[in-house]
Amino acid sequence: MRKKIVVLTGAGVSAESGFATFRDTGGLWEQYDVNDVASIEGWYRNRKLVLDFYNQRREQLKDAKPNAAHIAIAGLEKDYSVDVITQNVDNLHERAGSTRVLHLHGELTKVRPENGIYDNTYRTDEVIDIGYDKVVLGDKAPNGSQLRPHIVFFGEAVPNIEKAITLVEKADILLIVGTSLQVYPAAGLYRYASAETPIYIIDPKDVPAHDPRITHIKDVATKGMEKFIAALAD
Repeated sequence: MRKKIVVLTGAGVSAESGFATFRDTGGLWEQYDVNDVASIEGWYRNRKLVLDFYNQRREQLKDAKPNAAHIAIAGLEKDYSVDVITQNVDNLHERAGSTRVLHLHGELTKVRPENGIYDNTYRTDEVIDIGYDKVVLGDKAPNGSQLRPHIVFFGEAVPNIEKAITLVEKADILLIVGTSLQVYPAAGLYRYASAETPIYIIDPKDVPAHDPRITHIKDVATKGMEKFIAALAD
């Protein structure tokens, strides 16, 4: 049976594709107030602003391309059983060829009815793939409700977190790429890996986690993936 690698990715894996991140210097949080464009309160306060913001992100994503890190992660499927858990809302993993991708924080190319929340989750049959199209006020779902981004806003539950925990628990190797483990609940996922599971973290910044299982590859995602693949071969 092939070993199971679970890959947890954050904004750093897409930064080298030119896809703007929120937290880094020059990131989106310096241009927008996160409470206005990425919180459920912001949505109810000014739907047009939020729709415009994600329309811009979708337009940006259309021109972005998977980088060598995305491609290397997809390439792991040749020799391993691979599941990708991503905090990113872009589709660059899928476009690079990864076949099993779990999005924790939603997907930029999809929308759903704003009233489609049921018990802290959403009905998957109401999620609509719009690609890179725009959504404006007055665009309605089949149920008559305003369409909203298929994004987990601040202030909302993370419906896929239990699925992510189950994947991490079954990992033979846990690889964390492009996240400094500061955004919860995703930042705590590595703790669910078994005591025997080696954990590799690829990130140019220091990481707050202190765990004897962790090997920190202090580099950007593309270079770090080269080092990780070399380590697998040893």
